[in-house]
This record gives sequence, C-alpha cells and structure tokens, in this order.
Amino acid sequence: MLKIGEKMEKKQLEALVRKEQLSSSELETLLRSREDGLIDFELIDIREPFEYEMEHIVGTNKLLPTTQFQTWAGDILESDKNIILYCRTGNRTGQVQHILKQYGKSVPHLTDGIVAFRGETKSGR
Repeated sequence: MLKIGEKMEKKQLEALVRKEQLSSSELETLLRSREDGLIDFELIDIREPFEYEMEHIVGTNKLLPTTQFQTWAGDILESDKNIILYCRTGNRTGQVQHILKQYGKSVPHLTDGIVAFRGETKSGR
C-alpha cells in the first residue's frame, strides 16, 4: 500500500496512472507528482455541475457530466493522454470505465470517489 507523501520513480508513476482503480493515496501521489512535473494526466470529474460546485478535487482539469456522455466520449476514446476519472462514489466512473473498455480504451478511476478522497478539495468554481 502506498503511504501518503511517499515519492515514486517515473516508471512507478506511469504504471500507477494505468491502473484500473486508484485509491485516494494513489491519486494524491499522482497529483503531487504532476505538480512536480514527473507525470502528466487529465483529472476529469464526471459528476453534474451542481455537484462540482459543492466540492471538487483540487487539480481537476475538466468537468464532463455523465448526462452528456455521448457528447464527450469520442474525445476520450481518441485521446492519447493519460486520463483519470472520478465521481461521487465510483459508481458512475465504473460504468463509464466499462463502456470505454468495450471500445478498447482503458481509463483508471478513483475507486470510491470523492467521498473517500482524503486529499485537497474545494468548493465553488
């Protein structure tokens, strides 16, 4: 298990960003490592705008609501960037992850969602 604050080598980070499910501490490590320029990825919240405004993970790059999945799914499928998804509890991201996988795209998600995330969050836009 990864300890909060633990430093990882680039090879370990690249393997971590390709895992199917990420824990809170793993995402925290990836976010810190991205700040340090060691890894690059997009963190995408797939909840609804009102949920995002209530609370979101600091470092979120995009809000792509699940209700608009058909409008943005193609962009994710065509992207060559590392992408990590999160929602409230991991249920919606698990469903989206399953659909994307059927089309050959593996995208990790925060297993238990923002409710279990122990890193920095904020309210508002």
